Amino acid sequence: MFEGVFPALITPFQRNHGRNLDLDGLRSNIAHLVAAGVHGVVPCGSTGESATLSFAEHEQVVEVTIDEAGGKVPVLAGTGSNNTSEALRFTRAAKDAGADGVLVISPYYNKPNRSGLVKHYTALADCDIPVVVYNVPGRTGQNVTPDVIAELAKHPNIVGVKEASGDVGQISSIIELTKDEDFSVISGDDNLTLPILALGGKGVISVAANLYPKPMIEMYDAVQNGDYQTARDIHYTYSLLFRSMFIESNPIPVKKAAELLGMAAGPLRLPLDEASEQTTAKLKEVLSRYD
Repeated sequence: MFEGVFPALITPFQRNHGRNLDLDGLRSNIAHLVAAGVHGVVPCGSTGESATLSFAEHEQVVEVTIDEAGGKVPVLAGTGSNNTSEALRFTRAAKDAGADGVLVISPYYNKPNRSGLVKHYTALADCDIPVVVYNVPGRTGQNVTPDVIAELAKHPNIVGVKEASGDVGQISSIIELTKDEDFSVISGDDNLTLPILALGGKGVISVAANLYPKPMIEMYDAVQNGDYQTARDIHYTYSLLFRSMFIESNPIPVKKAAELLGMAAGPLRLPLDEASEQTTAKLKEVLSRYD
């Protein structure tokens, strides 16, 4: 259901005391990405600083994204939280707003046991909207193992996983265990997108695609056409960019890079702070290679 290149949208803020939402800037960024040919967009994920948004802001960002996408591409809205009741609120709001699906990070901090994790995702899937599990142990402190993903994949509304464990062996196991289900394994790491696609993954939820969507689309298309040499060439051309997006915590580098490229970005909200001078200089050097 969710295949191809899906930028994990940044959330632009205004440079004022309240660091209010820059909704016009958000619309501009989305319009640019849709025109470039992305296969979908993801608002309110980690890259969108969802943890700093109020309930009202979170829902507003999702609503504006759906409106700007205008049915041209699917919207996979981030609706995760560290507790099930909040995740249910976000998920129901996204469904009511017309989202095509929801991306749900595993509950961070709590470290739920297996049965709790299964019940958490089942409750959200029972809202009757497609659910993509988001596994990112580096942020949550807990890995969602292949056997749990395989069990969740049997639910008709749990349609995929964004895999950001960094463990290619684990990702291969998930693809193997879910091959008989209508289920997509999606890369959550730009640098691993090519190997994940080669293993049978269906796409990427991408940070770098905010900045350069067309090469990411071309790499995906090359794999679909069996042209792995072209895909490798693109991968290695942009691998420096991929790495640079994590020289500080995401989304610090991508927001600074977006600003340097003239996109709507603005400041970050605490506890994230502006990119350091060293990071800014490095990003300028990296971006100059793609002018």
